[in-house]
Amino acid sequence: MKVLVTGAAGFICGYLIQELLDQGHEVVGLDNFSKYGKSQKSYDRHPHYQFSEGDAKDVELLKKLLADCDHFVAAAAMIGGISYFHEFAYDLMAENERITAAAFDAALHAHKNNRLKKITVLSSSMVFESTSEYPTPEGAERRCPPPMSTYGFQKLATEYFTKGAWEQYKLPYTIARPFNCVGIGEKRALRDVDVYSGNVKLAMSHVVPDLVQKVLKGQDPLHILGKGNQVRHYTYGGDLARGIRMCVEHPKALNEDFNLSTPARSTVLELAKAIWEKVHGDARPLNVVNDPAYEYDVQERSPAVEKAERLLGFRAQTSLSAILDEVIPWIKEQIEAGQI
Repeated sequence: MKVLVTGAAGFICGYLIQELLDQGHEVVGLDNFSKYGKSQKSYDRHPHYQFSEGDAKDVELLKKLLADCDHFVAAAAMIGGISYFHEFAYDLMAENERITAAAFDAALHAHKNNRLKKITVLSSSMVFESTSEYPTPEGAERRCPPPMSTYGFQKLATEYFTKGAWEQYKLPYTIARPFNCVGIGEKRALRDVDVYSGNVKLAMSHVVPDLVQKVLKGQDPLHILGKGNQVRHYTYGGDLARGIRMCVEHPKALNEDFNLSTPARSTVLELAKAIWEKVHGDARPLNVVNDPAYEYDVQERSPAVEKAERLLGFRAQTSLSAILDEVIPWIKEQIEAGQI
């Protein structure tokens, strides 16, 4: 199978493309390096990987790349951590709408005129931003109030693009919703603004790398946003890549949507304690300062994961402890190299 992946230089796609290549697929990657700048990947010279530098809003380019592809993973988006939702409220909405429309225009053309079989769309757990239903099952996005952030609202709109393209043109689809991806390879975005948490500048405004870098830099007491009782399901990037690949391949994924997440829930304070103990052991007690939370700091994201396991056989297997054992040394290297 030949697969076009947009947003190829992004964080999750770094795991996804390697997963697709490992499973014997040909991959075409598209990115304009707008988030992190130029980067190199371990698979850049893989014989079954072809990279194209370009804009995911360029419909004619997408049509050209899709001409001999069987599948399209539409992953390109302007995306960042929680500070992004506030700093770029309009840009996130406008840019991602343009990217989404271009992806579907090209996919509809390729499905009608070429050999494209299906589009797999990367959505977000933020479509459930306003839910009060926990654990949150697939379908709750249509029952709960709409997301309050422009990012969450646009991701919900992307899912409606998907449904509309099926209803009107019968474009087959799968919607994949990753939850709280954690792993190595994510660096500070070019457009990140300088936001300080205590005496340390936020690295990427995602909670795991930021808590890790603050602990490694010796912040004590440790500053966390809000009360620390926010619930998240921290899911390893390699597990998410496997889940997305199953969404691409599995016949039971056709015209379905899936929450892709670990079933294990953790509060931010529990995460902070786990990181502190990994770095300091029992030598120093953890002291915490609670900074004011952002407006769109969702208090709980707890997905139901049974559907993906029942239909796809997917279950995230990597524990938070194992994730931290990989992430902490990598972030330490990035700090020493001046990247964070």
